[in-house]
Amino acid sequence: MDLSLTEEHQAIRALAADFVDRDVIPYATAWDRAESVDRGIVKRLGDLGFLGMTIPEEYGGSAGDHVSYCLVMEELGRGDTAVRGIVSVSLGLVTKPLLAYGTEEQKREWIPRLVAGDALGCFGLTEPGNGSDAGHLKTKATRDGDDWVISGTKVFITNGTWADVALIFARTGAENRAENRAENRAENSAEDDGPRGITAFLVPTSTPGFQAREIKGKLGLRGQATAELVLDHVRVPDAARLGGVGQGFKIAMSTLDKGRMSVAAGCVGLMQACLDASVAYAAERDQFGKSIAHYQLVQEMLADISVDLDAARMLVWRVADLIERGQPYATAASTAKLFCSEAAVRAANNAIQVFGGYGYIDEYPVGKYLRDARVLTLYEGTSQIQKLLIGRALTGVNAF
Repeated sequence: MDLSLTEEHQAIRALAADFVDRDVIPYATAWDRAESVDRGIVKRLGDLGFLGMTIPEEYGGSAGDHVSYCLVMEELGRGDTAVRGIVSVSLGLVTKPLLAYGTEEQKREWIPRLVAGDALGCFGLTEPGNGSDAGHLKTKATRDGDDWVISGTKVFITNGTWADVALIFARTGAENRAENRAENRAENSAEDDGPRGITAFLVPTSTPGFQAREIKGKLGLRGQATAELVLDHVRVPDAARLGGVGQGFKIAMSTLDKGRMSVAAGCVGLMQACLDASVAYAAERDQFGKSIAHYQLVQEMLADISVDLDAARMLVWRVADLIERGQPYATAASTAKLFCSEAAVRAANNAIQVFGGYGYIDEYPVGKYLRDARVLTLYEGTSQIQKLLIGRALTGVNAF
């Protein structure tokens, strides 16, 4: 694997770094306190091409490879994990599956608007009673002539109150069984067909019966628009279905594989921010007549962050390289997500320790880093789920 960055990679990283230093870092603390990122940032992200990375130019995208994508996600994570989430979800979890599974009409309707920042997407998989066990979600979609009627509740949905379109996963088990019968396959008589009974739908958030309720009081990612979605007999045409009936779980899992790479890249950026802040503070903070950078145990904490950072970055780049070469990457993505998210928590914890009592107040950024880092071990597959996925790849045995 060639880990050298091309001039194009260096240019996109510099563009993202400049944007973060100018338009994100100076405002991140205020957004955190207000529990709201400036919504105008969405259009600026679109204008810079960050919402269209890896998307073909014929749909308005900015193309580029997955290494470039990871470099941008890293820089956004360095600035504010909440901003990285806006891009990662709308682009990674909505636009990319649209490109992979959508009809030409669906692509033409949504992708140009999403990549330009004129529209935003959210990913409606997690439910109040089904997080890691997404294969048994309860939201239902029922056929009614040429339409589908969807009812259910989703929770912890990033971009939920800002989104113009929601990629909703719903149970269509009865319809799936009917297709199975038509093809002379074995019928599963249970009402819950598990992963086989899930279908994906592109639901405009302006559709009657669709409600988004913002979730406040979060530990971290406080500036991010996180929502509970309630769908009460939301009617959409069959043309809104993404992929085949019963193909939804496959779409969700394949989408999350790449999404885990994006989360891991954001973790790298957060770790870089922790290291930068800690090194600078250690040089300027005096104790016992000299800067704390002179003390061995402070240097140990800085070294721990630095070593984890280097390892994390290489794990992320490995995933991007595998994708570019058309190789299997799901296990590598789980490995990167597991290591990077846990390492981000360690890095933020060490940063607070370097800052001492000052790290515990939001005059300095490291407390926010720890609060933001903690959720990275939870969403898009908990650390425990990643371990089970890695274990399954190693043994061939499914432990869940």
